[in-house]
Amino acid sequence: MTTTTAPVRPGRSPLHRGKVVPTVVLVIGAIYCLIPVIWVFVAASKAPGELFSSFTFAPGSGLLQNLGDLFAREDGAYGMWALNSALYAGLGGLLSTLVSAAAGYALAKYDFAGGRIFFVTLLAGLLIPGITLAVPQYLLLSELQLAGTRWSVLLPSIISPFGIYLCKVFAEGSIAQEALEAARIDGAGEWRIFRSIVLPLMVPGMVTVFLLQFVGIWNNFLLPYIMLADPSTFPLTVGLSSLLYQGSGSPALYSLAITGAAVAIIPLIALVLFLQRFWRLDLISGGVKG
Repeated sequence: MTTTTAPVRPGRSPLHRGKVVPTVVLVIGAIYCLIPVIWVFVAASKAPGELFSSFTFAPGSGLLQNLGDLFAREDGAYGMWALNSALYAGLGGLLSTLVSAAAGYALAKYDFAGGRIFFVTLLAGLLIPGITLAVPQYLLLSELQLAGTRWSVLLPSIISPFGIYLCKVFAEGSIAQEALEAARIDGAGEWRIFRSIVLPLMVPGMVTVFLLQFVGIWNNFLLPYIMLADPSTFPLTVGLSSLLYQGSGSPALYSLAITGAAVAIIPLIALVLFLQRFWRLDLISGGVKG
C-alpha cells in the first residue's frame, strides 16, 4: 500500500512576515522624514519667480544665483551665522560630551553620598521640556552679566541630563569593574584610569552623545533667540528667522531663507557620515574580541 503526500504549497512563513512588516514601517517613516528635506533642496534650486509658480518637486534654475545672493547679503552675514553655529554646536557639544562622560562614569562606578538622589534628580530633568528652562536661564545669566554674549548660549548647553544618563548606561555595560581594580592595584590614580582606560572604552557612547548634542545645539532656536540681541552673535536658526521676517515684505527673500536652510543641513549630514565609522569600528572590535 502506497501513501501519497499532498504537495506543500509555497508560502511565507510567520518569520518572513515578521521581517516584512517592520521593514515596511521603517520605509514609510523614512519617507515621511525625508520628504521635507527633499523639498528644501528642490526649493533651494528655484529662482524667486519659480518658487510659487512651478510644481513643488520640480527643480528650478536659480540655485547658483541663490547661493551667490545668500553669501553676499549684508556683507556675508550668513557665513558669520554659520561660524557662530559651528562654535556653539562644536564647542558646546564637545564640552557637554566630556562632562556627560565624567558624570556618567562616576554615577555608574562610584558609590558616594547623595548619588542616588542625584540620579533621581537627573531622571526628573529628562522629563522637563527645555522650553520651560529658557526664561529662568536668561534671568540667571542676566544676573551674571552674561546675557547677550556667546557664553549665554554655550553655558546652558554644557549640561545634558540625557547625555549623562546615556553615558551612565554605557559605562555600566562597557567598563568592567575588575579592570578598574587591577589598575588601582598597579598604582594608577583615578584621573589616569579615567583618561587611559575609561575614555577609550566609552568612545562609541561619547560619539553618540556628541552627535545628539551637536544636532540639538545646531538646530536650537529658542535659547539663542531669547539670549542674543546682536546679529553678529546669531546662529543660523535665529539668522534665518530674521531673514524670513524680512521676507514678509520682500517675497524674494524666501528663496534665500530656503537656500540657507538647505546649506545648513549639509554639515549635519557630513557629520553623521563621518562619525558612523566609530560605531562600525566598535562593532568590528567587538566581533574580533568575541
